[in-house]
Amino acid sequence: MSESSDLDQERFSSDDLIPLVYTELRRLAKRRLSDDRAGQSLDATGLVHEAFIRLSRDPNCQWNSRGHFFGAAAEAMRRILIERSRQRQTQKRGKGTPHESLSPEAEVSDRDERLIKLDEALDELEAVDVRKARLVKLRFFVGLTNEEIADALEIHLATVNRDWAYARAWLKREMAD
Repeated sequence: MSESSDLDQERFSSDDLIPLVYTELRRLAKRRLSDDRAGQSLDATGLVHEAFIRLSRDPNCQWNSRGHFFGAAAEAMRRILIERSRQRQTQKRGKGTPHESLSPEAEVSDRDERLIKLDEALDELEAVDVRKARLVKLRFFVGLTNEEIADALEIHLATVNRDWAYARAWLKREMAD
């Protein structure tokens, strides 16, 4: 029996599921972070570990499927990345205290600004269409391919392709300056 079908057969606690998906999630996080600016303090291992800490805080949390777990992991990674971008913005603005110099981590990049805009637009998309917002989270924050998203959400690849095209156009319009 394959790992994926094992996960779909019963409910798993985070303690049961984490070892089964750790390597895959770390690979996906590494791919997601590969285009981020050099010198950032968070690497794929750090992102995955921080996500796992957040996911394991609730000892009663049960995952219905692999897709359910990846959805929760995507949301955890989203929150981590957004929080770090907001912290860099706050540090740049100095919280009202003048700073002589900033650490490289404190520098706000265009990427931070876009990430925060994406987060806000995703909240709006989620109010309009939950599935499309989940798809964006899985693709952008976890780095799943359309085929992997179809498997995780248990929908047809053609539906994923249509939803991705719609969500991408919707987000582009919402995030336009």
